[in-house]
Amino acid sequence: MSQVKSATKSDPNYKVIAENRRARYDYAIEEDIECGIILEGSEVKSLRQGGANIAESYAAVEEGELWLVNSYVAPYAQAKTFQHEERRRRKLLVSRKQMADLWNATQRKGMTLVPLVMYFNHRGMAKLKIGVAKGKKNHDKRETSAKRDWSRQKARLLKDHG
Repeated sequence: MSQVKSATKSDPNYKVIAENRRARYDYAIEEDIECGIILEGSEVKSLRQGGANIAESYAAVEEGELWLVNSYVAPYAQAKTFQHEERRRRKLLVSRKQMADLWNATQRKGMTLVPLVMYFNHRGMAKLKIGVAKGKKNHDKRETSAKRDWSRQKARLLKDHG
C-alpha cells in the first residue's frame, strides 16, 4: 500500500478511483495482486469522473477466469445509446500463474479475494488491487482497533513530552 501512495506524487496520470476502506478492518490481508479490468467505453468515462464503489464487491475464480462481482460503476450521462449496466460482472486480467495461485488460495479454508483499491496507473490504465484475505473474527477486530488507539495515544504522549 505504501508504494501506491508514493506514486501519486510523481505520476500525473495516477488517480485513485475507489477504495475499500473496510477491507483492512474486516479482513487480514496476506498478499495483494494488481490486475487489469475489462471495461466498456462509458464505464471508463464514468471512472474518470470518479463514479465507482467497490465497498460491497468481491472477486471470484469461476471456470478458470477471475471476475469482479457486485462492483458499482455510475452511469455516464453523455452516453445515451450505449449505456453500461451499473452492477455487471467485470472480468479481471491476471497471468495464468497468478490465476492458479488465487484459485489455490480460495480453496483453502477461510480465504477470500477482496478488492482493495481501484485506480488509474501511470499509463492511464484502470487497475484493481485485490487482496488474498482471511476474514477476521469480532475479537480480532477489537484487537486491531485497540492497537490503533494505543499507537495514536503513544504518538500523542511522545509529541507532548518530546
